[in-house]
Amino acid sequence: MKTAAICAIGDEILIGQIVDTNSSHIARALNGIGVRVGGISSIGDDRDTIIRHLGSLLESNDIVMVTGGLGPTKDDITKAALATLSGAKSYRRSEAQMEVIESILQRRGIEMLEVNRAQADVPDTANVIVNRLGTAPVMEFVFDESRYGHKALLYSLPGVPYEAVGALDDILEAIRAQFPSEEILHRTICTFGLAESVLANNIAGWEEALPDWLHLAYLPNSIYGVRLRLSCYGAGVSGRKEAMDVAVAKLYDILGNYIYGEGNDTLQSVIPRLLQSPPEATCQETIAVAESCTGGLVSNLITSVPGSSVYYKGSVTSYANEVKTNLLNVPEEILEKYGAVSRECAEAMARGVAILLDSDWSVATTGIAGPGGGSDLKPVGICWTAAAHRNPFTGETEVVSRLVKSASASREVNMQRFASNALNLLRLMMQQKLL
Repeated sequence: MKTAAICAIGDEILIGQIVDTNSSHIARALNGIGVRVGGISSIGDDRDTIIRHLGSLLESNDIVMVTGGLGPTKDDITKAALATLSGAKSYRRSEAQMEVIESILQRRGIEMLEVNRAQADVPDTANVIVNRLGTAPVMEFVFDESRYGHKALLYSLPGVPYEAVGALDDILEAIRAQFPSEEILHRTICTFGLAESVLANNIAGWEEALPDWLHLAYLPNSIYGVRLRLSCYGAGVSGRKEAMDVAVAKLYDILGNYIYGEGNDTLQSVIPRLLQSPPEATCQETIAVAESCTGGLVSNLITSVPGSSVYYKGSVTSYANEVKTNLLNVPEEILEKYGAVSRECAEAMARGVAILLDSDWSVATTGIAGPGGGSDLKPVGICWTAAAHRNPFTGETEVVSRLVKSASASREVNMQRFASNALNLLRLMMQQKLL
């Protein structure tokens, strides 16, 4: 199996000014064509460091993917470093990339400067893959066995995420042209509701019984839960698919409703499938949201799914108590007796937004995200979530609620966990009612 390394270049990454999201996209894309990523690294904008580090990666990998440092300013030095690394004697202009640059600048009403033209110049050792979304071309460098003892490929991508991701299909095609694809098989099971350690304990026997050729990885995330990825590499993969399916079927038997989907499914993406699941359904049921501590994050997740306008009615971000009472009709006696962070308040919010927005389903959150505002009785990291369903035949509204406890000290992570737990509660209620 061919191996690859990914390197992000930029001082802004090392000082934490930006987060490198390109590497995860590139790693997934390479895995999809049977290339195993052995390492991901970040280095600064220093010419000698770039040359030395990338040379080391090429010695031990078949493919090196590099992002960043291709812009028009003086601190963008990746191209010059790659020219030295590859032994280039001069530069040549990519007319195809020049056409893209001219088109982009014209659309933006920006004057063409010499630094813009220079972005279309590449070392004479590079093959150009046109970047249709930006001004810096993707460069391919092919090193034969005489250099590193094996054929090696280096691809230099722009650091702008949508440009880097947008170029991946063309890069994968170029890789396939240089190296024949090897077989690889992945299957990812999406779970929610069990901490990684608890999940591992629950499936320990199942994991120990997996054949040696089947590899398991745990992929935890505060929004998506824990994903379990099963992988098989090398020759004979297609003949082992049935055995993988048998292992996954046993996993479903063990985990049951803790599994909510597969592959790239998210809690918010399975909701429309559940709404459309009853065969006798004649119309699309709808959802409304009432949020306090999550500040709109639940609604953001729901509306991140294309087509959500079909079933999503809207939301009320009822941060203040007067909004809870005036818009959602939460009784003042509930707030006085139990407080805003309570089961009673969450359930009243879920009922109230369903009535206000005339929705069939609703979900609500109220809690303490932190870092301040907690107490001994109600510490930072607790949240009450509630989901409601209006019976289409009787008109009665049923409500379920759950207390969420997050141990994170981060406000952002707490909000993510609160929001995902709210969606999960809604999912479980839908499964009970609709399936």
